[in-house]
Amino acid sequence: MSRVLIVGAAGMIGAKLTVRLLAAPRLGGAAVDEVMLADVVAPTAPVAAPFKVTTQAVDLAAPGALDGLVASRPDIIFHLAAIVSGEAEADFDKGYRVNLDGTRQLFEAIRHVGGGYRPRVVFTSSIAVFGAPFPEAIDDEFFQTPLTSYGTQKAIGELLLADYTRRGFMDGVGIRLPTICVRPGKANKAASGFFSGIIREPLAGQEALLPVSENVRHWFASPRAAISFLIHAAGIDGAKLGDRRNLNMPGVSATVGEEIAALRKVAGEAVARRVRPGPDATIARIVAGWPSNFDASRATALGFRADASFEDIVRAHIADELGGTWVH
Repeated sequence: MSRVLIVGAAGMIGAKLTVRLLAAPRLGGAAVDEVMLADVVAPTAPVAAPFKVTTQAVDLAAPGALDGLVASRPDIIFHLAAIVSGEAEADFDKGYRVNLDGTRQLFEAIRHVGGGYRPRVVFTSSIAVFGAPFPEAIDDEFFQTPLTSYGTQKAIGELLLADYTRRGFMDGVGIRLPTICVRPGKANKAASGFFSGIIREPLAGQEALLPVSENVRHWFASPRAAISFLIHAAGIDGAKLGDRRNLNMPGVSATVGEEIAALRKVAGEAVARRVRPGPDATIARIVAGWPSNFDASRATALGFRADASFEDIVRAHIADELGGTWVH
C-alpha cells in the first residue's frame, strides 16, 4: 500500500493525475490507499474515491507550511506546483518565491523527517531549462543556459533534486515536460498558452489570435501523455537513473503552421480559419529563446511514451475534453 502527496493538486495536471489515480489506484506496483491533495487553494475532493482523500490549502513557499503533510511520510510525492512562465517573467519576486523557495521548502520538509525516510519525489521541470543557440535536437547531455526566470528556477530545482537524492534524503526523478497542448479550460498566464489556444478556441467555435509566425517550431505533449510520464516516473527503478536524475520527456516537434494543418485535417477548414494573426512582440521574444526539438532516447529507453503526432494531440483533446465532437 502507498500514500501519495500531490503538491499543486488544484492545477490542470494535478486534477488529471487525481482522476487517473481514481480510475487505476496503483503506483509503482503498489495499491494506493491514501492521497493528500495540497495547493494554494484547497483542491476539490473527489467523490466516492477508492482510497482515503484529504485536501489542504497551503502556501508552498511559507516556511514550515508542508511540514505536517510530509511528516505523515507519504511514499510518493508529486511536486507540480509552479508559477507559469509568463507570470514568472512579469513578476520576478513571485516567480522566485514560489518556483525556487517553494521547491526548497518542500525538499527541506522531506529532509527533516529523518529516520530513514526516503520518498520517491517526482518533480515537473521544463524544457525552458535550455536556451539558444540549440543543436538540431537537444539530448540529455546539452548544457542548461535558460533565457527566462522560469527556466532558471526550474534548472535550480533540478540541481536541488539531484543533490538531495545524492545525499539520501529522497529518491527524486525530474521530468522536463514539453509544452502541454491542448490545455483545457481558460488560458493562463503562460507565454506558451497560445499553442493551446489556437486549437482549443477554434474547436469551441471561437476565434484565436496567433502572436507569432507560423514558422515557429516547438516541442509538445498532450495532457494524456503528461499524466503517463508522471505515473511512469513514480514507479521507475532509481538505480537505472544513477546520479542523472533529470530527463527530457519525449514529445512531438511541430511548427505553428503544422499545428494548424493538423487542426484542419482533423476538424476541417472552417475550424482552422478561426485562427487569426495577432502579433505580440513580448511573446515572440520569449518563445524565440525556447528549444524546438529533442532527442529523448534516454527517456524512451526507460519506458516513457508520448503522442505519435500532433493530429493525435488534437484528437485526444476532442475525446477527453469535448465529448468527441466540436463546433463545425
